[in-house]
Amino acid sequence: MPDTSQEYDAVIAVCRNLFEKKMSDYGSAWRILRLPSLTDQIFIKAQRIRGLQQNAVQKVDEGEVSEFIGIINYCVMALIQIEKGVVEQPDLNTEEAVKLYTEHVGITKELMMNKNHDYGEAWRDMRVSSLTDLILQKLLRVKQIENNQGKTLVSEGIDANYQDMINYAVFALIHLEVANQ
Repeated sequence: MPDTSQEYDAVIAVCRNLFEKKMSDYGSAWRILRLPSLTDQIFIKAQRIRGLQQNAVQKVDEGEVSEFIGIINYCVMALIQIEKGVVEQPDLNTEEAVKLYTEHVGITKELMMNKNHDYGEAWRDMRVSSLTDLILQKLLRVKQIENNQGKTLVSEGIDANYQDMINYAVFALIHLEVANQ
């Protein structure tokens, strides 16, 4: 029986490692990005994954894995932006950014564990393509909420949608890892 918690942590360790290395290379330049810009970056990555899943020919030598990692990292950046606000100049060092990253991933993992308990690990029977479609659906919801200046009548907020996208992307990466074993 697979251990979802351990698999989740292994995926996040890869994502966090890349995030930390990019922080060393670029600093926190991403802190100037407004939420719609982050949403659009995630959308581009999700659309590329869908294209890879549908097209027989691939012209760029990067597969689904790197794009799902990008979705996770951009979603965490968005959660940090929601908490801290957008700035005009980079303001976080690597240690501070990784601490915030770890905090937001911890909250998101806890949400996943609770949902996973209630849904009985239904995601294990899902296809990676379905997880991609769910991410795209969440992105369209986020764009609509952004267009409504963040106002919703009965729906969860933008942060919950980013958390769901992180969890769907982690599930997809777990599936892809299992397929490559």
